[in-house]
Amino acid sequence: MHTVEALDSLILFRQKPDSLLRRLMATEEAVRVAAQGELVALAVENGWQGDLWRCCIARELVSSENPFSLAWERHSGGQDTLEALALADMKLFFELLNAPLEGGVWPLLRDFRHESRHTADCASFLAFSGELAAANSPEGLLDRLTAFYQTRGVGLLGMGQVFRARRTGNGAELVPVEDRPPVRLADLVGYRQQKDLLIRNTEAFLRGKGSNNVLLYGDAGTGKSTSIQALVNEYADQGLRLIELYKEQYDLIPDILRQVKGRNYRFLLFLDDLSFEENETSYKYLKAVMEGGAEAPPENVRICATSNRRHLVREVWSDRGDVEHNGDIHRSDTVEEKLSLASRFGLQIFYRPHLRGIPADRLRTFGKGGDGPPAGTTPGRSRHVAGPQRQPFRTDGPAVRGPAGALN
Repeated sequence: MHTVEALDSLILFRQKPDSLLRRLMATEEAVRVAAQGELVALAVENGWQGDLWRCCIARELVSSENPFSLAWERHSGGQDTLEALALADMKLFFELLNAPLEGGVWPLLRDFRHESRHTADCASFLAFSGELAAANSPEGLLDRLTAFYQTRGVGLLGMGQVFRARRTGNGAELVPVEDRPPVRLADLVGYRQQKDLLIRNTEAFLRGKGSNNVLLYGDAGTGKSTSIQALVNEYADQGLRLIELYKEQYDLIPDILRQVKGRNYRFLLFLDDLSFEENETSYKYLKAVMEGGAEAPPENVRICATSNRRHLVREVWSDRGDVEHNGDIHRSDTVEEKLSLASRFGLQIFYRPHLRGIPADRLRTFGKGGDGPPAGTTPGRSRHVAGPQRQPFRTDGPAVRGPAGALN
């Protein structure tokens, strides 16, 4: 078994001073035992089974965001110096994987069994961990690792699907959301045309074709937020990721865009219940972000919002005076500025309150129809509204036009 100092020889897959792998290899027994307890807690939290030593090494490999792993995530890796350096690191990891850990609780940790509802969620990770055992050389280990990077990605964004932002002293930190509802689009009764528009726009986005930022508007309880949650469940395996932001976090958007730009995923910035009161000015910041500035927004990011108001900003009669001497002479310009925010969403979809989006656990009582309404209801005709016929916000595709809601 290598000593902990051997980890200092790693070039690309560097280990932080307090990494779990480093502490598991520590010479101090107290440090090792504490790390073993942390490893068990991590296994229970994530649903790991089997050899936890191998799971720990697999976690280090799939979570390391370095020039080599990011290049392979973008499918731009090849036989170059980066690969030669990665192979040198794999020689150490190959030896660690086959190290005869004995004594203490290691026999239990290398055959860990615990019933967990999270095991199914980490099936791809456990499969990769199992593949590491089958690698019979450092080259074989590297081949399995690059295959994982290409299909599943690397780091936090590769292992997670839905994230929330947390403010830190250095900007925004993305935190994975656990225990997400397993809702699917088929679980939402009715709204066939609305779902079709979302599907077509999302699939175009995933293919790198023309797609729009999306605004879903209508009464509360009609299934707008549920539709967005269902989208990521449908398309996460194709690289779709969701980042949910609250109104007070809009100033974090530039830092978030910096973190996700160039990654091999497609991100929806989800702004739920988007609306602004009369005296709020944060809509101006969001509008500036959507329009872009000196630097164009990343092509792998779209904004998706829900709102009870189509125009997002509440109007009052005092806004409509042509001339007022109360700090803003031309108040009609204020109205125009507020209303223009909605026009930055190239695809606007109205959710009529005839069915009130019903969650999955209640839909089953309606029989096998799945996409049809409960008996005795008459769904209203949905309509899809394009923004005002002004220049829309930056988008690769046109807004929806016409009653059929066709994407041209």
